[in-house]
Amino acid sequence: MISGAPLPRQPLHFLFATTFFPPYSFGGDGIAVDRWARALVRLGHRVTVIHNVDAYLALGGRDPASSVALPEGLVTVPLRTRFPKLSVLAVQQTGSSGPYRDQLLPRLTAPDVDVIQFHNVSLLGAPAVLRMGSALKLHMAHDHWLVCESHVLWRHGVEACPARECLRCVLHHHRPPQIWRRTRALPRALERIQAFIALSQFSGDKHRELGFEADMEVVSNFLPRREVAADGPAPSRDRPYFLIAGRLERIKGLDRVIPLFLDDFGSDLVLAGEGSERGALEALAQGRPQIQFVGRLSESELAPWFRGARGVIVPSVGFETFGMTIIEAMLAGAPVIARRLGPAPEILESGGAGLLFDTETELRAHLVALTRTPELAAEFRRKGTERFDRQYTEAAVIPRYLEIVRRAALRFGHSRVADALAPHSS
Repeated sequence: MISGAPLPRQPLHFLFATTFFPPYSFGGDGIAVDRWARALVRLGHRVTVIHNVDAYLALGGRDPASSVALPEGLVTVPLRTRFPKLSVLAVQQTGSSGPYRDQLLPRLTAPDVDVIQFHNVSLLGAPAVLRMGSALKLHMAHDHWLVCESHVLWRHGVEACPARECLRCVLHHHRPPQIWRRTRALPRALERIQAFIALSQFSGDKHRELGFEADMEVVSNFLPRREVAADGPAPSRDRPYFLIAGRLERIKGLDRVIPLFLDDFGSDLVLAGEGSERGALEALAQGRPQIQFVGRLSESELAPWFRGARGVIVPSVGFETFGMTIIEAMLAGAPVIARRLGPAPEILESGGAGLLFDTETELRAHLVALTRTPELAAEFRRKGTERFDRQYTEAAVIPRYLEIVRRAALRFGHSRVADALAPHSS
């Protein structure tokens, strides 16, 4: 049970449709969807997750050596075909569910499904899949797929998107253009969705700015406290260190941070993660023992690094939908230093729960101050923890989400869902 969240009057059956889900997931949105599903199960609901194993394999993933344990009430439906790459290319290009239709349709139209929630459905056969089913339907935007063919608003692979040049951009991302995006197929399919959810106000505003007309509710991602409660002690090190955790890609702005540590000011830099830029970043840091790459770590392995850090740097130069690294750091009690871009200012409450920067000169000043003034770091640890407890726990977020579901059910006549989620009388 989720502490602080009311139990439903009666359990509902939620069906989640998503491209990636653990263990067939590269991280990010797949892990987030898993958290949402488990949180609903803890409240007594049933959750079925449909996900595309073909997509995971076609993009370079390998079948995992072991399965992920699922709690009672959570069931997964992995989609597979004989020819994964051809099937994925077919749905990506046509926008139809094609080879997956016979697996999707019976699940999405099952009479016992109360709520269908679409997550990242780009390789499930969207927009066609959005038209399936008659249950209450919601869409949660884990990326900017609704308004961006490459999902990430990273124009031509070099800059945060200031204006649309979609055809040239998608070619720069080495993806085949989707002809159906030049038609009315997506807007017509989205008319079947009763509520749209953005993970930050920034993301909702960015969707509107780029032409998305439907209203978007805002509810953030969250973290359960128990995920780090039992982890081991922080790494033992002779010097304070700053941590960067996540994909080592150009969009993350890491090449702008490493030069700040080339002149030793008393703290180390630890980078946890893998990505296409690792080789270039290691070359940039060559011969500097104060800069360390520790590779990709599991959540349990990474948590002690968060707890021991003098600060966690979030230097992304792209438009994120949410900042999971920021709330992971807040949960672990690590001060956050984030670029004043995207959702970071609203998560950190405009600097009250962390430090923001616009330039690398400003970032270096923050790093030096936290290195030389441990009590300043302690103050931001306290404020970050308080901010996390108010806004980003499971108990804080799930009731907000269920209220969005309830209001949508009332507006569109799904009385069973509305009644099940109605507030309990005192």
